[in-house]
Amino acid sequence: MAESYPRRDQARGIWKINNITKNIKEEGTYPQQGTQSRGLIQLSDSSNDSKNVDVITIPTAGNATDFGDVAQGGRMASGLGSATRNLFAGGRTPSLLNRIDYIESTTAGNFADFGDLTVARRLAGACGNRIQGHLAGGVPSLNSIEKITYATIGNAVDFGDLTGTHSSHGSTQANSPTRGIFAGGGSQVIEFLEFASSGGATDFGDLSGVFSQPGNVSSSTRACFGGGGTPASPYLGDAIETIEIGSLGNAIDFGDLTAQVQHPAGMCNLTRGVFAGGNPGITIDFITIASRGNATDFGDCTAVCSQATGGSNSHGGIDELVPRAPELYSPTGRPISIGAGVGDLGLYHGGYDGSSLRSDIQFTSISTLGGTIDFGDLSVTTAYTGSCADITRYVAGGKEGGNIIEYVTFSTKGNAANFGDFSANGERGNASANNNTRGIFQGGYEPSPGLFNECAYITIQTLGNTTDFGDLTVARGSTTGCQSTTRGLAIGGAIVSATTTVDYCTIASTGNYIDFGDCTTAVKELGSASSTTRAVKFGGRTESSPNNTNEMDYFTIASTGNATDFGNLAAATRGTSGVDNAVRGISLGGSTPSYINTMQYITIASTGDTADFGDLIFAANAGSSKSNTHSGLS
Repeated sequence: MAESYPRRDQARGIWKINNITKNIKEEGTYPQQGTQSRGLIQLSDSSNDSKNVDVITIPTAGNATDFGDVAQGGRMASGLGSATRNLFAGGRTPSLLNRIDYIESTTAGNFADFGDLTVARRLAGACGNRIQGHLAGGVPSLNSIEKITYATIGNAVDFGDLTGTHSSHGSTQANSPTRGIFAGGGSQVIEFLEFASSGGATDFGDLSGVFSQPGNVSSSTRACFGGGGTPASPYLGDAIETIEIGSLGNAIDFGDLTAQVQHPAGMCNLTRGVFAGGNPGITIDFITIASRGNATDFGDCTAVCSQATGGSNSHGGIDELVPRAPELYSPTGRPISIGAGVGDLGLYHGGYDGSSLRSDIQFTSISTLGGTIDFGDLSVTTAYTGSCADITRYVAGGKEGGNIIEYVTFSTKGNAANFGDFSANGERGNASANNNTRGIFQGGYEPSPGLFNECAYITIQTLGNTTDFGDLTVARGSTTGCQSTTRGLAIGGAIVSATTTVDYCTIASTGNYIDFGDCTTAVKELGSASSTTRAVKFGGRTESSPNNTNEMDYFTIASTGNATDFGNLAAATRGTSGVDNAVRGISLGGSTPSYINTMQYITIASTGDTADFGDLIFAANAGSSKSNTHSGLS
């Protein structure tokens, strides 16, 4: 059973044992049917190496719709994944592939690179639970089993071996939370592995005949194998066979598909199994896994997919089909509110700890007092970069020595995934602003050409590279960015030396920035927070001794004009970052010049000095942060 209630060492605020009990009994901790459990189908056949992916909602019926594309295309891949990530691995184009592509299961769009298999293969068997996935066998007549850890971007590792070589398994998942099944590898053999072990597969029993490339589906207790190739005429099969995963023994008859097919894509939740496409058609069938009987028509794929691959975010190896990840942030076990100014989750990534750049992502609940908790990691170490967010997704942009953009989903703790790249300048020192659709990275610095005034934007829910937005009024880096729901600000920064300059833009349009006014002091390496009406600047570094400042200024975002004194930080600090929930703003970390882990907060609508909030996990400056409701996102 996955941990879904607040742990005693991580619970925030005031909480009671009866909150946990209520969560377990009434609020969905036990496995339940996900009404939005989703199946993904990679469309490919013998005449193309399609990148196209279709999507269906498993508990309903109807035709598939377009979802996006995998990174490399190909056919005869294997599908696997968890409640939070869907993966397609291997295949051919016609060369054999060792690629692994993935996408966050709560999003839509194109897949990104995850890593590589230990060996290029196609038609490998697949299985997995909520933590790890396995591929086994496949062409060219392999017996090796690989392991992929879903939460960690990277390459697969060796797990063990099958009892023999198998070249054409069912390439979609059949498993319980503890045991994975491989069947139909051009033989009668059924094998299994235990996820908790590290080693090879063991004999389970036999299918009724020799099958290759069936579609696999499973609940948490029963696996079904549908269709597949046979060695004798008519060569294509419509039979569905089943086993009880927790036992050992031969498969028995379950029923029949509506047509004879080979290599259908298998997808499932805890109660329903879906078989999509396969040679020679586009038909989608479904069964109720607990009830033996014939399949029923579900709908059609968007195109012919005779060598389809499928995967879902709710197959039998996932013991929580509706992951209640927000409970990890909530002391009462209730889902966290988002949007319309009521969200509460702030993320802080990267930073420099005095000896090295960091890849850490931390989170905090803004409306309560307390420090940060580990969320996951970026794939790179980074500092002096920008970030933007909507109510569901956090995007971290830029890094020292490169132009990578990564993202995480607020509701799911875990490591960041690739979003795209800066299409032009974008290395470090960039600030950012956004509304609930678009994020803008403002200015920055690179060793060549040095300071630049270019601004670039992304659509937060669409993976891809940046697009030119316009230019700041003057090239600069080490600035800070904040926003209302309509207008973005770029405050201060370095134009060789620190500046008082403040620019603004209308986020929903494109074009050059316009002069807004000036800070009270020329300052760089500063932080900020904002509501729908007011922006507050935190500290920073000046050009006069003692360099750091504790000053806070504020601006009324809807108008233009110079800053007004707000109050003071607890100490003169540079390199701080800001996060807010439209009511409260928090200054995170920085250096005084000693590196600090201090978190201080203000009420944005008032004025006055900061109060203590809590601590970051480690002392750092030059990190970046945003929340799922900053500036009153709606």
